[in-house]
Parts: sequence; structure tokens; C-alpha cells
Amino acid sequence: MQTQSLWEHTLTFFPQFLGTLRERVAPDATVAVVGASDGKFVLPLAAAGYHVVAIERDALALHGGEVCLPGDSEAHAMGLIDRLELEELHSRVHVVEDDFLEGEPLGVQCEAVWTSCSWHYSANHHRPLAEFVDRMQRLVRPGGVFGAEFMMPVERRHHMTEHYTSPERLLPHFLGDWEILLTLRTNEFTERPHVGQPHDHTHRMGLLMAARASTFTDHL
Repeated sequence: MQTQSLWEHTLTFFPQFLGTLRERVAPDATVAVVGASDGKFVLPLAAAGYHVVAIERDALALHGGEVCLPGDSEAHAMGLIDRLELEELHSRVHVVEDDFLEGEPLGVQCEAVWTSCSWHYSANHHRPLAEFVDRMQRLVRPGGVFGAEFMMPVERRHHMTEHYTSPERLLPHFLGDWEILLTLRTNEFTERPHVGQPHDHTHRMGLLMAARASTFTDHL
């Protein structure tokens, strides 16, 4: 990649998700990314040959602008749309500039869906986590793959918010027509300052991947 995401160096389980896609879906399958941000996951998926539906409501992430970096310095951040143009990947990506939790669920289905650490953001706390998970599940075709990495509780305030979750708490959302493929978790780790977080901070992260039964008939 000629361009770089602001989140390029943050920890992720995305390689495990990408490996699962290679095993279970067609090389030119459509993958939805919920919370596309500036393209940390969108661009690698498009470069790998997938068609991508990139869902993001934040104008700065999509169109770029001035950001405050650690150390109180400012810089111009390139947005998703400009990065796609520069990398010549725009023809493989459909950008949906909208709030994923507002209105009716998106009327599309894909071979896979992915989200990275979107659930814990306070802007998404006005809806139950179960609704967010359900809306993501509705995007997945029969036989497709669901993947999510998420923040697990560390501080006391996290334990009081369902949006900081764990693989065990998520399992009841994947009964019936879902098969759990993989769950992972980290120990507590310290992450260096980044955009929106000017100091060292402690995280725990989890991963859940599941497959939707190929015999399931959706009634959307």
C-alpha cells in the first residue's frame, strides 16, 4: 500500500479472519466492513480480490481532514475515499455513508461481514449490543462468515457496559443456524498513544468468528 491508515499499528485479529475467508468463501466474494474507518481493513480486502461494502458514518474517516496526533501535533489525515482512489481500488468498494444502527437494516447480503472494535464506542451505546450483532448477522448469506474483534472489560466502568463483552457472553447470539469457528482473547496489554487517546492505555481484546448454516433460508 502506498497510503497508510491512522490505525495501521494497532493490534488486530484480522489475519485470522482473512485466513478464514480464503478457506470458506470465493476469491471474488463480497465482504461487508462495519465501521470501515479510513480503510485499515477495507483496502487489504479489496487488494486481495474481494468486493467490499464499506459502512462508515464518520465524515473525517471517509473524507479526511485535520487530526490531533499524540504529542499535540496536528496533521492532515487521508480519508477512505481518497485512499481508495490513490490505490486504484475504488472500483471494488461500495461506500455506504450512514449510521449502521439507524433506520431499517441494510437490504444487502454478503459472503462475510467484519467489524473491528466498533461495539465499545459510546456513540453506539444507545442501542443494545444484541441489536448490533443481529444487524451484522443479517448481512451474512447462508454459508457465509461473521467476524468481530472487540474490546473486553478491563476497568470497572467497562464491566458495567455490555458493549465491552467476551466470547462467552456472545455465544447465546449464535445458536441455531450458526456454527462457532473460532474464539480468541488477549491478556491485558498496553497500547501506545494514538489518535483519540493521547496516553498509554490498557486493553483486552477478543475475537469471535462464526459461519451461517448453508441450508438456512433467510426471511428478510
